[in-house]
Amino acid sequence: MSSIFGLIVLVLVASTLQAGTGFGFSIMATPFLLLLFEPHDAIQLNIILSLLISVIMTYKIRSELNKESLIRLMKGSLIGIFPGMLLFIFLDVRPLKILVSILILASTALLVAKIKLKQSNIKELITGALSGLLTASLGMPGPPLLIYFSGAKVDKSTLRSTALAYFVFIYPISLLLQFSMYRISKGVWISTLYALPFAIMGIYIGQRVFARLNQQLFEKIIYSLLFFTGIYLLITTM
Repeated sequence: MSSIFGLIVLVLVASTLQAGTGFGFSIMATPFLLLLFEPHDAIQLNIILSLLISVIMTYKIRSELNKESLIRLMKGSLIGIFPGMLLFIFLDVRPLKILVSILILASTALLVAKIKLKQSNIKELITGALSGLLTASLGMPGPPLLIYFSGAKVDKSTLRSTALAYFVFIYPISLLLQFSMYRISKGVWISTLYALPFAIMGIYIGQRVFARLNQQLFEKIIYSLLFFTGIYLLITTM
């Protein structure tokens, strides 16, 4: 019961962030799900819930997305997702978490220091590849997109909608690949049913939060999410 209660609270908070920023669920949920469940189950549960939230949200805000950037991110993700799948199957998750945490913290420091990135086709392909790798291995596609879009100063509506549409593409591919190699347990599906009503509640709350965020506050939330994720991954892995 304690794990179910923890899951419900976590999903409510993380889905609110997801609806409000486009990124919050996997960044917030993955570290804590790894404490509540076995690594493979935690990653698959995160992917399933993130996918459901992204599908609901993308339909609502589909008119705001950048279709050209979305296509390049999708193409790049196909490069990274298969190496990520190999990491998911064969590699101990610990060294990967350490590497990801260091990269996130270093990138966040550069963003806070106002280092700007210029948008380009090749950078979006690389961002998609890194995101695909992290989706298949850890269920965390968000950090590369957050770093790239924040550095490029993309407005919050375009950032949120493009990211959510990208998740609708990358999550099913990752989940199918994982399912072909490592079956989804009954416990993951039961946990999904427990969590789903609270995910929908979080979407409702997050939509109202988003309407009250200006661009500056939005960026501060993004930096805080990145910093929290990097520190938490590092502390829980060391």
